Amino acid sequence: MAHIFFSIVIVSLNPGKKLAKTVKSVLRQEYGNFEIIIKDGGSTDGSLPEDVPAEGACLAADSRVRIFRGPDRGIYDGMNQALPEINGDYVLFLNCGDSLYDPLVLARTAELIGETEAGRDSRLRARPFLFYGDQYNEKQQSRVCSAPKLTDFACYRNLPCHQVCFYDASLFWERGYDTDFRVRGDYEHFLYCLYERDAEPVHLPLVVCSYEGGGYSETKESRRRSALEHRVITRFYMGRVKSACYRGILLATLAPLRTRMAESPSMAKGYNAVKTVVYTLGRRKGKRK
Repeated sequence: MAHIFFSIVIVSLNPGKKLAKTVKSVLRQEYGNFEIIIKDGGSTDGSLPEDVPAEGACLAADSRVRIFRGPDRGIYDGMNQALPEINGDYVLFLNCGDSLYDPLVLARTAELIGETEAGRDSRLRARPFLFYGDQYNEKQQSRVCSAPKLTDFACYRNLPCHQVCFYDASLFWERGYDTDFRVRGDYEHFLYCLYERDAEPVHLPLVVCSYEGGGYSETKESRRRSALEHRVITRFYMGRVKSACYRGILLATLAPLRTRMAESPSMAKGYNAVKTVVYTLGRRKGKRK
């Protein structure tokens, strides 16, 4: 088998036309050294490429697309089931309905990864990378920037969603996602990569994914569970004292209000624009030091 650089994993269950949208966004990439692994949990809506004679035929015909069917216990279990099938150096997980932002995403990412790997001190070769970029939120119609530097506080506040993260494949060799966390499994695994596997996070100055939004994690029930899981996870990785201090800082700086602003259709663009400027200035200041 030829060497593969990117493994793109898509987990699906009755996604309708959203699966084809996501797969097509990968197939239109100008950089072609990738594989697409579709892990389907048992769809019955005819959404898989091999089940759709017209729209899906071109997708199923591409040798880079591989489909595996089988029951799973949710999105993180589906992701875990896909892990033994990956052959790439770096892994990206996309949800059905999301898409790579433009046809140059993989080409630019591969170039930046190559430059970063080449410039690393030879004494650090064994340390895995975790590259992450920004997302475009379709509901808010705005770019959502990830923190350019992941301090402990930045990790506590918020982490980039898995749709914009390119993981060194070795970060999944010891274990995958903890399925006890139904909403925050990707958040927990990101912290595991940083705190236990000593992965080096590197921000990519580009929009990786166009995020559809409106999924399970955004329901009221999931938000309550998300808050509980966040507390459990941060206490484990950061300790009770540090996580309590960070929680106090967020409350003192009106974080709940800022979150509502970031999610408001009428205010999200302005809020995210200001955040982008702040992060950009921070990156420039860091480079001058």
